[in-house]
Amino acid sequence: MRRDFDGLARDTFDLIVIGGGIVGTGIARDAALRGLHTLLVEKEDFAYGTTSRSSRLIHGGLRYLPMLDFKILLQDLREREILLTIAPHLVRELRFIIPLVRSAPFNRLALPVGLFLYDILAKSRSLPSRQHLSRRETLAKEPCMSTIDGLVGSYVYSDCQTEFMERLCLENAIDAASNSALVVNHALATGLRQDGGVRSLQVTDTLSGGEYQAHGRIVLNAGGPWADLVCDRLNVDGTGSLRKTKGIHLLTRKLSENALVLSARSDGRLFFVIPWQGCSWIGTTDTDFEGDPDSVFAEATDVDYLASELREYFPGFKKDDIFHTTAGLRALVAAGGKTASETSRAHRLVDHETRDGIKGLVSVLGGKITAYRHIAEEAVNLVCRKLHLQAPCSTADTPLPGAPSVQTRTLQEAAGAAGLSVETVAHLASLYGSRFSSVLEYVRSDGRLAQLIFPGGPDVLAQVKHAVDNEEAMTVSDFLLRRSAIGLGPSQGLDAVETVAGEMASLLGWNSMERQNQIESYRTVAALGRRFTK
Repeated sequence: MRRDFDGLARDTFDLIVIGGGIVGTGIARDAALRGLHTLLVEKEDFAYGTTSRSSRLIHGGLRYLPMLDFKILLQDLREREILLTIAPHLVRELRFIIPLVRSAPFNRLALPVGLFLYDILAKSRSLPSRQHLSRRETLAKEPCMSTIDGLVGSYVYSDCQTEFMERLCLENAIDAASNSALVVNHALATGLRQDGGVRSLQVTDTLSGGEYQAHGRIVLNAGGPWADLVCDRLNVDGTGSLRKTKGIHLLTRKLSENALVLSARSDGRLFFVIPWQGCSWIGTTDTDFEGDPDSVFAEATDVDYLASELREYFPGFKKDDIFHTTAGLRALVAAGGKTASETSRAHRLVDHETRDGIKGLVSVLGGKITAYRHIAEEAVNLVCRKLHLQAPCSTADTPLPGAPSVQTRTLQEAAGAAGLSVETVAHLASLYGSRFSSVLEYVRSDGRLAQLIFPGGPDVLAQVKHAVDNEEAMTVSDFLLRRSAIGLGPSQGLDAVETVAGEMASLLGWNSMERQNQIESYRTVAALGRRFTK
C-alpha cells in the first residue's frame, strides 16, 4: 500500500469510500475484487475507531437471544463460519464458561434452551457444541469460580476471538490495494461537489496540509460513529440517523484461565472476562454518548461499574489491577424509546438519491463488526446496481492475505534461518499470518533489524520498517497501536515509544522536533487510557 495523493487527484473512480474501519475496508476490498476502480480515504488511520476498541470477538451475540433477533443471530453466525475459513490466522475458537448459581433458577432453566438454539442456528461444523459441567468439573476447569456463592455448575459454549482486530481490518485494506484499489489514511474528506454524473470529493492530507480533489461516480459514507459528521461535511442532513453508545474495556492482571460470561448483579447485563496476551480483557458497557467521537475515553463512573461487578466474582479485585482502559463508540441505527442495550445492531443502507435527492451518495449505518463482510457485500451490491454493473461478490471464498495459519514446524525452521527466537517468530505469525516471512526478509537483509524493540518483548525493529514500507504506518501511534500490539499491552508501549520514534524518523525523514512531537502525541493518546484515575 502507498499514500498516493497524485493518483487520488488524477484518476476517476467508480467508488470512493469514506472511512477506514472494518466496514469501510471491507467495502473497498469487496469492490476491488469485483473490478471496481476504488478509492478509500480515512481521516485518521485504519481501525482507528470502533474496530480497535471492541471486545475483540467474532460472535453471534448470545446476549441477543432474549431479544429474539434471530435474523441478526443467523447472519452473524454464518459470518463467523466464513471468517474462520478466510482468516484462520486471525479468527480462532474461544470457549466461554457461564456459571450457574442457585440464586438464579430462571437462568438455570433458560440457559440450556438458549444455548441449544445458539447451536442449532450456527449449523457449525467448525466449533464444538455446548457442554454442561457439574460444580466439581467447573472448578477443575476454572478454580477462580470457587468464590461464587451458590455455584452449582456451568455451561461451556464456543465462539471466536480476534486478538488483533486491527490486523483483520488492515488485511482488508491490504487486499483491496493488491487488487488495484487506492487506500489512503490520514486523508480527511471535507466537501462534496457534483458535476454531471461525477462527484468531486475534497480531501485534505492531514499530515502535510495539502488539498486535493478526488473524482468518483459513487461516494459511500462508511464513517461509523462519524457518519453523521461526514454527512454534515458533505452538506447532507445526517441529523438523527445514528444513536451512539459508548463501550469501555479494561486490561487487567490475569483473572481467569478461560473466557467467562458473567452477569452484572446491579442490572443483569452480561459482560466478558477474556484471556488476552497473558492478561484479562474485560467489558463492556453500553451507555449513550452525545459528545465528540474523537474525544471518547473511559470515565471513572464507567470503570467503577465494571470494577464493582468484577468484585462480585473476584473479591480481591482492585483498581490497581487495571493496567489501562479503552473506550469506543457503537454506531447504532436510531430507534426511539429503546434503551441502548435494547437497540438493534442491524445495519441500514441509505441511498441519498432516494432520501435526499443527492445522486451518487450512499451511507452505511450501524452493524456489528462480526457482520462486516456481509454489510460490505450488501453495500457493493447496491453500488453495482447504481452503476448498472453485474459483478458477483467473492469475499466469502477468497482468503485474506495472511491466510492460512502457519504450522509450528514452519515457525521453528524460519526462526533458525533468521537467527530469531521461536517465540518472536511465533508472535510475528500471530500478527501477520503467512505474511510473517516478509518481515523476516528485512531481518535477513539487515541484521540490525533483528533488535528487540523493547527488552523482554517479542517485537523486532524489522516490523517498523515493514509497516512503513508496506502498510502506510505514518505516525508512532499507527505503529504501536494498529500495526503491532505493543501499545495494547500493560505498558501501553511507553517503554518502546522512543525506539519506534527513532526508527520511524530515519525512515520518514523526521527532524528532531517532529520526532519529539510524535513521542509527545503518543504519550497523550496513551494517557487517555489512565484518565479514569484522576
